Amino acid sequence: MPGQRRSAMKRLLLALCLWLPLSVSGQEAAERPTIGLVLSGGGAKGMAHVGVLRVLEEMHIPVDVVVGTSAGSAVGALYASGMSVAEIEQRFINMDWLSSFRDDPGRVYKPVRRKQDERRFPVVPGLGIRADGLHVGGGIVAGQNLGFILNELTHSAALVEDFDKLAIPFRAVATDLATGEQVVIGDGSLAEAIRASMSIPGVYAPVERQGRLLVDGGIANNLPISVARSLGADVVIAVDITDPLLDAEKLKEAFSVLGQLTTLLTRRNTDQQLAQLGDRDVLIRPDLQGLTSADFYQAPMLFELGASAAREHAVELSRFQVSRVAWTAYKAKLSSRAYGSGPVARIDVRGGGSLAREFIRERIGQRIGAPLDVARLEADLKRIYGLGYYETVSYALSPSPEGTVLTIRLKEKSWGPNYLSFGLSYEDNFNGDTRFNIASAVRMTELNRLGGEWHTGVQLGTQPWARTQWYQPLGYGYDRFLVLGGEYNRDDIRVYDDDGRRVAEVDVSVRSADLGLGMELGGNAEVRATYTRGYATVDEQVGQAVAPDDPIHQGNVQLRLVHDSLDDAFFPTDGAFAGLKARFEREDLGSERHFDTVTAMGLGTGSWRGFTLTGLVYAEGATRGEPGVENHVRLGGFRRLSAYAPGQITGESGAMAALYASQRFGGPLWPWFAGAGFEAGNAWPSLGEASWDDTLKSWSLFAGVDTFLGPVQLAAAYNTEDDWTAYLNIGFSFTQLFY
Repeated sequence: MPGQRRSAMKRLLLALCLWLPLSVSGQEAAERPTIGLVLSGGGAKGMAHVGVLRVLEEMHIPVDVVVGTSAGSAVGALYASGMSVAEIEQRFINMDWLSSFRDDPGRVYKPVRRKQDERRFPVVPGLGIRADGLHVGGGIVAGQNLGFILNELTHSAALVEDFDKLAIPFRAVATDLATGEQVVIGDGSLAEAIRASMSIPGVYAPVERQGRLLVDGGIANNLPISVARSLGADVVIAVDITDPLLDAEKLKEAFSVLGQLTTLLTRRNTDQQLAQLGDRDVLIRPDLQGLTSADFYQAPMLFELGASAAREHAVELSRFQVSRVAWTAYKAKLSSRAYGSGPVARIDVRGGGSLAREFIRERIGQRIGAPLDVARLEADLKRIYGLGYYETVSYALSPSPEGTVLTIRLKEKSWGPNYLSFGLSYEDNFNGDTRFNIASAVRMTELNRLGGEWHTGVQLGTQPWARTQWYQPLGYGYDRFLVLGGEYNRDDIRVYDDDGRRVAEVDVSVRSADLGLGMELGGNAEVRATYTRGYATVDEQVGQAVAPDDPIHQGNVQLRLVHDSLDDAFFPTDGAFAGLKARFEREDLGSERHFDTVTAMGLGTGSWRGFTLTGLVYAEGATRGEPGVENHVRLGGFRRLSAYAPGQITGESGAMAALYASQRFGGPLWPWFAGAGFEAGNAWPSLGEASWDDTLKSWSLFAGVDTFLGPVQLAAAYNTEDDWTAYLNIGFSFTQLFY
């Protein structure tokens, strides 16, 4: 076969080049040309650079200078810092690329109060509100997770401030957003240099460095051959992965036109740089047709395409081979570079706005005099970021006479400190029971040095709701806080007879004020005691009279303990939720009823043989007195005994257990899921009267797609009474049962 013969010839040619009897004297080694490796930008296609590096090492070709733009700067920096090609390949294969395009470090790093807000306001679009109007950030992604990834990748060289002192001298190329000029970065933080060089305008926020806003270097110089020359490179090995321009007949869609405009910017400056190549230089152009800048999960293929392109230039490259002795010495020199950080002598905090430095310092667990604990530090910084105050939270190491200095860098959100969020929920059982709500909230932060916040949210629809509250920490740490709030909500209570027929419907509004004192227990739990005073009114009553017409005064103390480590508010695949709540309604507290209730809920989820399994146990019961119909347990509806109508199962006490199994499909970009569930439970006058014999059961099948609003699901459910129910649901959260 012709293709096989060509491939075999390439391998034979490379083998011959590798085994040529080279004998280089000390004088010859001194006369060896300075070789500069230049790596262009190109998004995910930049992983082809790694395949080129692999071939250079196979052929024993040393590199004396590395210069890169965008993706090329990332690959080049890792190689220049002494990381082996094999390790670079493995890091890229194992990397969670999608996380680099998200700022959210994960729900587990957010405080419990933020997690509770997500249930109603899951959409946080990066909109800020001030007296002069609405504001947005400098990019879709601030680069928070990308910063952590780059810090981890370059950790071994974190103390190197002069890039000439890396194992191989290195330069990253970025673009000054104000002038369009190229900026060559040769000192400072290696992670920050890469981050600046690959900051795609409009996608990643610009990087501020020495008073300049820096973005992707491809705009100014996507193949920086001139920079390598200025560093003394006699010979340039340039790897060009710049996209070619499309033909006119292919420019018929908006995305292709936008892509062409971007390519025009980089292609023009790339051609100008290519004109500087001479006869001794080598230009390698991997054949990446059919692959795009977003093909991050094609790493092995991209490695091989880069390697194949380099092997096609084996004859040209063989001129720069060195003997085995010289190669061994060269590799030893690279591996001997150690950049150990040693114990942390001091921790500095830069930025932070109106919050006190102690507010941040109290949240950093790194001990002075101990070696840097990267895992713990990143977890602490993710929790600080989870507070929602900062655009980025990063760290850097630097040497000093007393030892290693750890600097925490806080960049305030340019669109803050007041933020908008939104939400939508929908439930329809196609049988006359439809619930639709749209919600919005504004959160005002950094109102004092301790981190005071004012949060106001409004929900409109079939279940109107409004709440405003002041959250005040009582110290610089996570510990104690005070909450003062006021709330209004309206809901319809539906009453059914023993045959499942609706006999009454009551609209009840509750107005209340509350004062709570709480304490955070680590990052995923809190305990809170709250006094609430208010009253409920019956706005409308249809059918049988089941509630008094006069206002019902309420006055109670609630004790609540919550643990929430779920990885997602709506469709969790890992973690747990546990909640315990006690309510004491008393005349002395302003109530006209006298009763006690206890609510408990446990939820655990995890993976088993490719399935996501979620188990749930819920119970609520009156332990003293009579709560009244407005305080009854109500089951029925989507995932509350799904085969029954919303509120069809009602009583002073109730309990439910459920198990759901689902599987995801469609890959990381367009995920959808399908599964089945089983639920069993009922409501009784008291939990002491509960028995398995009168437990109602519901089986369901469901499928849906995960969206920014939460899962959009279609479900069908069947119960023990031979009844079927279908649902369309948007934005269901399991924790709705508890809160």
